[in-house]
Amino acid sequence: MRAAVLAGLTLLSACTSEQEELAQWMAQQAREVKPSVEPLSAPKKFNPQAYLAFDGVEPFSTQKLTVALKQEARQPNSLLGAEVNRRKEPLEAYPLDSMSMVGSVTRKGKPSALLRVDNLLYQVKLGDHLGLNYGKITKISETDISLREIVQDAAGEWIERTGSLQLQEKAR
Repeated sequence: MRAAVLAGLTLLSACTSEQEELAQWMAQQAREVKPSVEPLSAPKKFNPQAYLAFDGVEPFSTQKLTVALKQEARQPNSLLGAEVNRRKEPLEAYPLDSMSMVGSVTRKGKPSALLRVDNLLYQVKLGDHLGLNYGKITKISETDISLREIVQDAAGEWIERTGSLQLQEKAR
């Protein structure tokens, strides 16, 4: 047991001498090393500017969009020319994904379809307009409605694309 106590005391004395060495080295480093901190520059003077565009047209307003669409419609060969100048139909106030086809009827050889929008039924025929993108019905079958829409592509050009509404069968 004496040997164990003696070995423990030797180890403790070795740790104490290392601690003293470390403390001396730290004190020496603190005396020798001087921090170099650059002084902060004075803040720049802020000159507030008055906002002068209160009376201008808001960039995302419907008024600005309407003006841009009318300018586009005046261009020769514009797809929008006839669309902007005609009277809007009731189903053009709803997006296509809020509409569902619930049936089709043929009268005197002319097909028509039944659409449900906001729990109301509408009867549509070839040539009717619907949806938010100048959609025009081009074909009606027993199971779907095909339509042509006019949308802007990534370059800002107006292009035609096709879309469709499928017959929705009632869930049981």
